[in-house]
Amino acid sequence: MVSLEEYLSTVYEPECEFADGFLEERNTGEWAHSMLMTKVGAYCSEQGEAQGMIVLMVLRIRVSPTRIRVPDLCVYLADPKQQIPSTPPFLCIEILSPDDRMSRVEVRINDFLAMGVNTVWLLDPETRQAFTATSAEGLREVKTGVLRTESPVIEMPLADVF
Repeated sequence: MVSLEEYLSTVYEPECEFADGFLEERNTGEWAHSMLMTKVGAYCSEQGEAQGMIVLMVLRIRVSPTRIRVPDLCVYLADPKQQIPSTPPFLCIEILSPDDRMSRVEVRINDFLAMGVNTVWLLDPETRQAFTATSAEGLREVKTGVLRTESPVIEMPLADVF
C-alpha cells in the first residue's frame, strides 16, 4: 500500500497511476504507441489551437479522492489552474499497448467518465481500430472513419493518424 501523499511526492519512471492505495503500471514506450500518441497530440493541438483548447500528454488527473489516472492525452477547454487537476478534461485519449487488457482499460475509461469527462477516445495502433466512450452511450467502435466530439466539435479522421 502507498499513501496518496507518497504517490504525489514521488516521480515514477515510467509514470504510473494510483488507485485506492495501489500503484498501477501504465504500458507505454513502444514505437507504435509513441508514434500514434505523437500524431494524435499534434493533430488535436493543431485543431484545438484556434478554439483555445489545451492539449496535454501524460498528465496526472485526480478522478476521485482515492484515484489518480494518467491519460496518454487530454484536452481541456480552459486552464484547470491546478498542478494535478480534479477538474475533468473535455476529452481523454488512450492509446492501447500490446500488453493492455481491455478489462483494465474499461475501468480507467469508466473512472474518466464518472469524474465528468465528456468523451474518451481509445485507439489501437496494431489493429487500427478506434473506439469512443461517453456516459450516455458507453464504449463503442467507430465505424465511420472519424472520431468526433460534440459541444465543441472536434473531428479527427483516422486516416490522418493511422
